[in-house]
Order: sequence, then C-alpha cells, then structure tokens
Amino acid sequence: MTKFSFNHIALSVKDVTRSVHFYQKLFNFKEIKNTASQSKTRWLSIGEGKQLHLISRPNEALKTNKALHFAYTTDQFDVFVSMLESLNIVYSDWRNTPNKDYVRDDGIRQVYFQDPDGYWIEVNDAINT
Repeated sequence: MTKFSFNHIALSVKDVTRSVHFYQKLFNFKEIKNTASQSKTRWLSIGEGKQLHLISRPNEALKTNKALHFAYTTDQFDVFVSMLESLNIVYSDWRNTPNKDYVRDDGIRQVYFQDPDGYWIEVNDAINT
C-alpha cells in the first residue's frame, strides 16, 4: 500500500507580509525559501519538515467557520494563552466563550482564535499525552 505523510497547508491571504508577521510572532515559524516558483507566495517552516504556504489572494472572498481549523500543540499552554492576552488577541473555547479555554473529555485544554484573514487556529496541550 502507498504511504502518505503530511507535507504542507496552503492558505489564501489578503496580505502575505501581515500573515507572515502574525505566524512568526505567535509561533516563531521561520521563513524558508519558496522553491516552487518566483511568486509572492511565502513559505514558513512549522517544524518536523512541515510547511505553511501563504498565497496572496487580495481580492478573494474568504469564509470559514470554527469547524474548519488547524491545530498546534504546545507544552507551554498557559504561557501561550498569556501571550495571546498580552497581544490583545481574542480567543475562546469551542462554544465561543470569550477568553476561556476548553477542557475536552480526555483532559486536553484548547483555545481557538483567528488569524488576520479569519482562519481558525486551535492551540492545545495534547503534547503531554
């Protein structure tokens, strides 16, 4: 059987530079060379050989909901939530309760927030499981 592994996620964004700064500030993702083309698409390394590609689409309408999200895990969950608060980034639990984390049935804590283009991001502490 053919094996697959995750390689990258690509997001359409209104302002690539603004999005690069957002992801670098929150997650410390390092920018890497876009080896595919000479376009304005910028690539970020998200670790373990995985990438985030930010593609300029300034005139595209973007519509998302919380069910469409991607998640990162950290062993410094409380530190990360404090950083969101210090940066005045609104976060919520799954039920949209502002400034509240959510504890899943399995004990994993998570928060949700949006990037500058409205994409939903979950950060959780599943790394400890």
